[in-house]
Amino acid sequence: MPGTETTRLIRERGWTHWHHLFTPRQLLTNGLLLKQVETAPLMQERAAMLLGAARCADWNSRLSRWHPHGANEKSEQVFSNQALNTLDNYAGRALGSLATAWAIRFTGERTTSGRVEPIDARAVRNSTDIWLTDPPYADAINYHELSEFFLAWYDKELLKTFPNWYSDSKRALAVQGTGGAFRHAMVDGYRNLTEHMSEDGFQVVLFTHQDAAVWADLALVLWAAGLRVTVAWTIATETESALKEGNYVQGTVLMVLRKQTTEETAFLDEVVPEVEVEVQRQLASMHDLDDRDAPNFSDADYQLAAYAAALRVLTGYRAIEDVDVSYELARERRRGEANPLAGIIEDAVRTASNYLVPAGLPPQVWRALVPEEKFYLKGLEVEAHGDYRAGVYQEFARGFGVADYTRLLHTGAANQTRLKTASELQRADLAGAGLVRHALYAVWRAAVTGDAAQSLSWLHFEIADYWPQRKALAAILRSLAALRIDHWRTDAAAAALVAGAVENDHV
Repeated sequence: MPGTETTRLIRERGWTHWHHLFTPRQLLTNGLLLKQVETAPLMQERAAMLLGAARCADWNSRLSRWHPHGANEKSEQVFSNQALNTLDNYAGRALGSLATAWAIRFTGERTTSGRVEPIDARAVRNSTDIWLTDPPYADAINYHELSEFFLAWYDKELLKTFPNWYSDSKRALAVQGTGGAFRHAMVDGYRNLTEHMSEDGFQVVLFTHQDAAVWADLALVLWAAGLRVTVAWTIATETESALKEGNYVQGTVLMVLRKQTTEETAFLDEVVPEVEVEVQRQLASMHDLDDRDAPNFSDADYQLAAYAAALRVLTGYRAIEDVDVSYELARERRRGEANPLAGIIEDAVRTASNYLVPAGLPPQVWRALVPEEKFYLKGLEVEAHGDYRAGVYQEFARGFGVADYTRLLHTGAANQTRLKTASELQRADLAGAGLVRHALYAVWRAAVTGDAAQSLSWLHFEIADYWPQRKALAAILRSLAALRIDHWRTDAAAAALVAGAVENDHV
């Protein structure tokens, strides 16, 4: 069936059926393993074998990539990321190498009963105290298509093992898209779960997205479903790996939602300062909990927390007078157009960005900088921590409200993204004529000449209010001098020269 991922297979390789994704040997090997399911007398054994056969298909396919890192080359899963990536060179496993994929070992004893029902969330009829959901992220991952990779193998054996289940993908029932139909499907699902939740029950929602418009839509969905966010925290869900080449969101926000009980309403202009206070409270609590020597939270985690803090305030009201929830859910928007809550959530992220002052820089100096200057200094800070993901800069740009930052980058390659040094920027504009730009130019001149005399004279001439801003300028130069980055070694030494000259300058 055509889809984002399945059409890719047809377009890139001309593969029109699932068996095209496997070599003849892989089809034979995986098929013989699957045939063993018929020999198992117990339902539990058949279920384990089905899982094992699917794992073998995941590790033994023309979409299984080579992992060349480390002492020994090896093959990786089809789903080393959540896509059907066609490859020019793929890996195949011998039967013996599939042993770890085929054998599934269960430890411990089951002490409680349970039931699994693969049904639409809108059709749930059982009530419970807790619902745990991981909703679609505006089509970020097409799970409904990816699942068909496994269903193509399960097919009839799945129905024999679980007669009350189904073996087709039910793709038509998947909540997908970004328009009004998507939002209404989300509302229907969450409203039904809310109706089948006890009065003192709660829902846990996992959400991984870094777009204010998507979070604003989520707020509308939760509102319409009769839910409010009461608690939220961020956890790391992606570990560093050589396979994670590209831009990956590494944190997930877990939100606890309870039934909406208040009748209180508010106006948008009243909510804005409340959101700012809540964001600051949330970030302060995370900062107090964090380990100073081995931080648990990255800047991206703090920004995700800001999204959740904004939702906690917004959904704390029954309604906001300026927002017609029903209309906004149904309205088809033009490209780039967001609902009225997006601005509030963007402000929350800016609050978080302003809160995250680079180490060693006085807060009052940080607050006085323009967005592009803040973007640049925060970028240098993450570089110093060894983080070169392009997504980090995208988030900083969004948080600080910087429209175009690519001219400041030396390279935008995945996992190699970094900013230009002072010597690489030379005379290039940063944003107007702020202190950071003046400092960078002065550093470049000092790196060229080997002393700070020309740089100091230039700063006197270019900065109209040099003397009142001398201490702030020195603080910026000291932060540049403290950089421990290989490609900044020469410029950092020059920054130390200029910082000393500025600090000791006198009339």
